[in-house]
Amino acid sequence: MGSTVIRLGKEGLRTTVEADGHSYHVDEPLEAGGSGTAADPVKQLLGALGSCMAITARLYAQRKGWPLEGVEIALDVERRRGEDYPGYSGDSAFVHEIRQQITLHGPLDEAQRRRVLDIAGRCPVHRIVESPALFVDADNDA
Repeated sequence: MGSTVIRLGKEGLRTTVEADGHSYHVDEPLEAGGSGTAADPVKQLLGALGSCMAITARLYAQRKGWPLEGVEIALDVERRRGEDYPGYSGDSAFVHEIRQQITLHGPLDEAQRRRVLDIAGRCPVHRIVESPALFVDADNDA
């Protein structure tokens, strides 16, 4: 798998992301000092997560021959103090609660619907987000 490369110039907060021969932009809203020309990094992360979940659901349903006609996923995230989050016993100062609303379109029966929802929550990006991630610095040629 090739690297995803992110570039930020001398001025502004708009970045260019290059991955697999494609490019897109990430920016901050005007009130955060950006130019508001693209979704912010958190929205991009949620977009990647939701897209991965929808694609995984579609691929699974296709493999099973199930009549999934579409998927709509709405995601939102809230950062909360760990000590204020019910049931959290870890040592992180903050937790991030990702709220999801998933709508499956098509004449799936209840068992199929439950299984597709379960599989969507096992997509690769979901696993990265919910598991510990370790960051390793590569050699830098600044």
